[in-house]
Amino acid sequence: MASLRSLTDFEPVKSEIAALFAARVAQGSAPGCFFSVFDEDGPVFEGGFGCRTIDAAAPDRQTRFRIASCTKSFTTAALLILRDAGQLVLDEPITKFVPALRGTLPAGAPVVPSLRMLMTMAGGLATDDPWADRQESISQDAFRAILETGVRFTTLPGTRFEYSNLGYALLGAVVERVSGQSFPAFVTEHLLRPLGLEATTFDHAMVPEAQMATGYRPLDGGWLALSQSGPGAFSSIGGLMSTGADLTKWASWLCEAFRADLPERGPLSAASRREMQTIHTPIAPEHGEDLLFKGYGFGLIAQSDARHGLTVHHSGGYPGFSAHMRWNQGARIGVVGLENATYSGAWMPVAAALDRLLGACAMKPATVEPPPEIAALGRTVAALIARWDDDVAGSICLENVAMDRSFAERAAELAALRARVGPPQADRAEILPADGPMFGRFEVRVPCRTGMIVGLVLLGPPEPARVQTLRFRVVATPPG
Repeated sequence: MASLRSLTDFEPVKSEIAALFAARVAQGSAPGCFFSVFDEDGPVFEGGFGCRTIDAAAPDRQTRFRIASCTKSFTTAALLILRDAGQLVLDEPITKFVPALRGTLPAGAPVVPSLRMLMTMAGGLATDDPWADRQESISQDAFRAILETGVRFTTLPGTRFEYSNLGYALLGAVVERVSGQSFPAFVTEHLLRPLGLEATTFDHAMVPEAQMATGYRPLDGGWLALSQSGPGAFSSIGGLMSTGADLTKWASWLCEAFRADLPERGPLSAASRREMQTIHTPIAPEHGEDLLFKGYGFGLIAQSDARHGLTVHHSGGYPGFSAHMRWNQGARIGVVGLENATYSGAWMPVAAALDRLLGACAMKPATVEPPPEIAALGRTVAALIARWDDDVAGSICLENVAMDRSFAERAAELAALRARVGPPQADRAEILPADGPMFGRFEVRVPCRTGMIVGLVLLGPPEPARVQTLRFRVVATPPG
């Protein structure tokens, strides 16, 4: 993907995006907001509007906001660091580390969730945003008392998505039990410092007053300032405060995990970061969402649509604050947004901004050259499209191809397609991946006089590469 900086006529796009965030303040969604846009080369542009505190200056890249549930990706990264060091197994039951929890479902034979189930929001615990967001500062003893009294499960663990902050509080307790450190101390030592996130912290008392945004909620046409909570047993659900600059660094580091051209960087491997951004628990798309699929990974949501492919994101909402980070893996472009109002919906301008950027970057995807053996297979398929030969087909196809549909049938089909669009020009064939750069499934597009014959190829598992599925279709040239 080309850098955003290389786009022509980019200034009007920047103005449109800035206007999305300026409107949040003008429309009374929040007293202040800050946004940052990044691409594969780093931050591209940013802006702040309104005020960090009533009658104070606008937020800038060093203004701290609560990032709320965007903290959950730090929680899962901490667990993966311990997993990768061999100190825990994700499929172990949570009660190995937090024995006070008791399962209640199914009745008569209750089970408890595993760490993986809790990380992927499939732990069976009830949705709990308003209650849990007020529990950050409670002590471990108070948390234990809640668990010993009993907590409510609403679904059988491991069977479906249900967002649970309590589940992530349990995961924070796991980090403490395994590491021997407090959760904030472990995250600071193993993630914040190594990645240079110097302005990110769990303790608002450590932030200079002039750099901390004040959180507000609406009241009688104005804004009521809210007090800050301190670190405690629920810090792992949403306790971090950060800046636009630091949150951009974090999102960029997660996004770059899919780049094969970069060396390993930071405290968690690229493979583990990709694992965070892989769907583990499906989520049913909401009405009106034009999505191919959507689901929860490890502290992140992944979704795909037909226009832009895979997008990864997570929101954060807390008393006084709203946050959102979002990036598109194919384009390697992302946006973060921060606001200082309770549950104000920072995701809305961020999602709109990323969609506008992806539209501005719309272009023909970079050509991916097929490996030599795939190129040779593709040329052979193109030759078969032009003139079928049973012996040639048998040399590149696995045994099931002729069993599934005879070569005589395939030859007749191609003869009918050639009659529709004219003689194929096999020497001008294009070989294009149909499922990513690995060419496990690819298309062979052969131009003809009035259209194109396309061969869809699916390779089988055995080496050397041979064809297990071979289908053909016509793409006609539009009239005029």
